[in-house]
Parts: sequence; C-alpha cells; structure tokens
Amino acid sequence: MQIAMVGLGRMGGNMARRLMHDGHECVVFDRDPAAVDSLVAEGAIGVESLAALAERLTPPRTAWVMLPAGAVTDQVVFELAGLFDVGDSIVDGGNSYYKDDVRRAKALDERGIQYLDAGTSGGVWGLERGYCLMIGGPVEAVKRLEPVFATLAPGGAGIPPSPGRTGNGSAERGYLHCGPSGAGHFVKMVHNGIEYGLMQAYAEGFDILRNANAEALPADERYDLDLADIAELWRRGSVVTSWLLDLSASALAEDAALSDYSGFVQDSGEGRWTVQAAIDEAVPAEVLTAALYARFRSRQEHTFAEKMLSAMRHGFGGHREPSGG
Repeated sequence: MQIAMVGLGRMGGNMARRLMHDGHECVVFDRDPAAVDSLVAEGAIGVESLAALAERLTPPRTAWVMLPAGAVTDQVVFELAGLFDVGDSIVDGGNSYYKDDVRRAKALDERGIQYLDAGTSGGVWGLERGYCLMIGGPVEAVKRLEPVFATLAPGGAGIPPSPGRTGNGSAERGYLHCGPSGAGHFVKMVHNGIEYGLMQAYAEGFDILRNANAEALPADERYDLDLADIAELWRRGSVVTSWLLDLSASALAEDAALSDYSGFVQDSGEGRWTVQAAIDEAVPAEVLTAALYARFRSRQEHTFAEKMLSAMRHGFGGHREPSGG
C-alpha cells in the first residue's frame, strides 16, 4: 500500500526501506534534502514539503511521522492534519509522551482524521531484524494499516510461541494493537523504563567483574578476568542472555577498556515518564528509578559501568554520547 514517511533519520529512513523492499510505495519527506535524495535513489517518491506530500498521496492517505518527541512532532502532526481530509490517518512512531497522544487524538478526531501512536523498538538494526510495534488508536485505522505493521514487524523471526499460546495473534509476529489512543506509547514508555533497568544491571555487573583484581582485595581473592570472554560465555545457555548482552559482548570484543565511550549517558524521556507513571499509580519501581538516577549521576562522574551503558546505547540505537567534560 501507499504510505508517507516524514523524518528520515536513523530509524525513519530504514523503515521506509523495509517498506519498499516489501512492495509498498513510499512518499518521503525530510528537512534534509540529502536524506530524501538517498531514498529516491532507492525507489521512493521524494517531495519538498508537507503540502506536496499530501497532494502526492491517494485517499485515504496515511503519513507516518518519525521525529523527536515534543514540539517538532506536534507541529508536523497538526500541519499534516490541516492538509488531510476525513478518513485520512497520521501515525506518530516516535517516542512521544502518551498524554500528548491523547490530546492530539481528540483534536484530530474533531476533523475526522484518525490518529495512531506506534511505539517503535528496533533501533539501527530494524531494517534487518524488523521493528517491534506497540500501537494505540482506533480499531478501524489499525486494521486498514495492518499490511504496513506486518511488513515493519519482525514476523515470527524463528521464535516459537510461548507455551500455552496458539501463535495465531499479531503479538507473535511482532506488532500489537494495545488499546485506544496513547496505549501504544504508554507500553513503549514502560518498555524503555525496563530497558534502563536491564542495561544498568549489566553495566554494574561488568564493573564488578572488571574490579575483581583491585589492590584493596586480599591477594588470593583477586581475579584478572577477561570481560569479553565472559560476555561471550554468557551468550550461550545462560539465563541472562539477551540482545543487550549480545551488544555488550560485541563492544567488549572490539575494545575491552571501552576507551571510545565517555560514560556520559543520556536519558531520552521515557525513563522519567515511566517513573512518573509509577508515582501516579502508587506502584513501587525501585530498580527503574535507580537506573534513571544512575544516568543523571553519569553526567557528573564516569565509571566503567557508565561506559558499558554508552556502549549498549550505541549498539542498538546508534547513539553517540557527548563527552560530558
């Protein structure tokens, strides 16, 4: 089917490529003409403005927005809404705050335009591996766009359904209609909060292993451990194996000292929002809160654990942290 992609950064560009590889027609726009030209060379239809994008699409039109959360996404969503008609759809696939989705959906519904929020996980590997999609919005719009979700998602990816499941639902294929407006980004928000906790656990564990030969320890209790080998070992049969461990092993194999990473670790918003949701719901979230605070601390002092966090963020999302001084 035909779909527009607005925002051709690390994820948006590759999502357009994945869609085109499966036969979808992509109309693409980005404020950087070079990003548009690159995709046009691969078969996309490039436009120079959102107005041109709206004119190039055939009703019912669909635009997928992949931009940073906040004001820039708000601006583009409402500019598109002014160009679209009743029955058209706008999907925000970025990391927006779910309460912003609820507000946008109400405003667009008054114009007869369908608004969907799609929490998207997959990072720079999504072109190859597919994207896990957590979707919120009206049922009819989700059903109409199912061919797009099915293409972007990983599919079965060789993973059998969990015991007790039939394997016939979309969750087994990597996408899920989680509920009404905001539900998709709410689930993605908690997903990223959990991600913070998992990353922090790995980072602290490897920091303990690295310091097992500290001079403060008794001589017969010091261990000079090979972190790259340990990470590689844990990838095979261990209960802590995961994609984050794969990325850690790769980073350590490249440079066991992680000298290219500053240890300055950003938080992209979802961790804070997850902690706030826990407060609103009176749900204890000690690990996720501590992981968020560890990122705050990383901007003042840099430990090996924080270098591990930087390495994992670069591995899955292509994030390069600032030096932090």
